[in-house]
Amino acid sequence: MSELTAVVHDAAEVVVAEGTQTPLQRVEDAAVAVEDGRVVAVGPTDEVVREYPPENARYTVDASGRSVVPGFVDSHTHACFAGDRSDEFEAKLRGKTYQEIMAEGGGILRTVRATREASDDELLADLLSHLDTMLSHGTTTVEVKSGYGLDTETELRMLDAVRRADEQHPVDVVATFMGAHAVPEGRDADDYVEEVVSEQLPAVETQGVAEFCDVFCEEGVFSVDQSRRVLEAGIEHGLTPKVHAEEFVHLGGAKLAVEVGAASADHLLQATETDVQTLVAADVTPVFLPGTAFTLDTEYADARAFLDAGAHVAVATDFNPNCYSQSMPFAVALACTGMKLTPAEALVAATEGGARALNREGGLGTLREGAPADLVVLDAPSYRHIPYNVGVNPVAAVLKGGDVVHV
Repeated sequence: MSELTAVVHDAAEVVVAEGTQTPLQRVEDAAVAVEDGRVVAVGPTDEVVREYPPENARYTVDASGRSVVPGFVDSHTHACFAGDRSDEFEAKLRGKTYQEIMAEGGGILRTVRATREASDDELLADLLSHLDTMLSHGTTTVEVKSGYGLDTETELRMLDAVRRADEQHPVDVVATFMGAHAVPEGRDADDYVEEVVSEQLPAVETQGVAEFCDVFCEEGVFSVDQSRRVLEAGIEHGLTPKVHAEEFVHLGGAKLAVEVGAASADHLLQATETDVQTLVAADVTPVFLPGTAFTLDTEYADARAFLDAGAHVAVATDFNPNCYSQSMPFAVALACTGMKLTPAEALVAATEGGARALNREGGLGTLREGAPADLVVLDAPSYRHIPYNVGVNPVAAVLKGGDVVHV
């Protein structure tokens, strides 16, 4: 027999948030009822509570005067790492570029050294701490990449930390293998790609610790041909491709994403009109990471071109030591101010769009009937306050599968 898990009632609005190409669906003076972890009713409070009495629910949430939105789906992060690079942030403010910092031994390779030195328990504890912060800001599903190991042992240790975090934390954690994140110090790129293909990927498949395979297709990192080799090998080992594409230089990563059937192409600051049309035609989800443009002080990606072409876009944090923000509300705000998305477009991109980028079906990122009951109650009367009241955490409560997991 079904259990009435939760009733959230008397909300100023409930945002269903389904489909970036349709007007935002919302219900005023509304309630949400949850049974067995899924939404069973969304509608006017009087109607919902008549059929689903709050006194019969395990959790009752009075959302009077507040907005209820779907839990955020953060579809691109590098949240498993060790070490601190705050001094590099200061260096960038003094004029050094990301590439210059990497050439001096900083950047990704600095984090690699710290991550290799960290214990398994330290990696897990740091990741759980980041997940706590993400949850408090409304994230209920997050993708986490490896890629700060750059050797088989550490990559597997990172992915194991991701697995254990998923088991222990309310946030659903989706694992991506990204051994091809950078070329290790003192290594030839072709030689390292061979290691990724012949050693790391078979080990990842054997351990069963990842769902996706990503690669940094970028000038001075991995060429299109090298990236293709990694992604095609990943497919052979049961992993769905993702691509860091067209971030600093237009190299051809977006086209590669289409060729290999990637779930998403991410960054896309240098994408061309041809890239737009090609990705949209192939239904590859474009993932935009405005926090990276903000922290690097670069131009923002042209998300509007993708929306105008009919794409279902995603917005994510890209949380990592070089873009140190775990907040999806901040990413939504930057999507509005930096990429000129409307609040409705940005919210859907941060929820349903993120679910698309992770190949999640069944309504994740929405509050339609039958969807997973991942809800965020905002301490605000409208979803528009997410980008409008920037710089504060707008989250009053978070429900995961109908359970209250943060207040």
